[in-house]
Amino acid sequence: MSETEKPAWLEGWQPAPPRVAKAGNPAWTPGMRSPNPRGRPPGITDKKAKLAQRMLADADGIVSVLIAQALDGDTGAASLVLSRVLPALRNQTEKVAFPFNASAPLAQQAEQVLDAVAAGAVAPDVGQLILQSIKALADVRGYEELESRIITLEAKQA
Repeated sequence: MSETEKPAWLEGWQPAPPRVAKAGNPAWTPGMRSPNPRGRPPGITDKKAKLAQRMLADADGIVSVLIAQALDGDTGAASLVLSRVLPALRNQTEKVAFPFNASAPLAQQAEQVLDAVAAGAVAPDVGQLILQSIKALADVRGYEELESRIITLEAKQA
């Protein structure tokens, strides 16, 4: 194999020496003695706080420019302004009425909901929400039954 030639600008180049651990260096590990035991001196604000102060000072002008651009037809500016002023619209489920026997066994309740969906009395997404509620009720009833069985078993052992 032949040795590759180095370009002239790379002649004499040496890698930088390794960094020595000092305050703020990632070489600090938890459990080490703090390089700054007294903490940050009072009155010194960090860069983020300074930037936030500058942004708040200029906020009125920025909002005015955005509103002016939105009124001039800039749809990006309009969507930004409206997204900050108006809440996002959420789906609202409709109220439904169909024959439903809440005292029936859970399997029959689920069948009633599926029949209502099939008949068109209930929208499929609303039917899914009702079925999820029935499942949650089944879980609660299962926990209650398990609790009563445990109480009975403990009473027998005592």
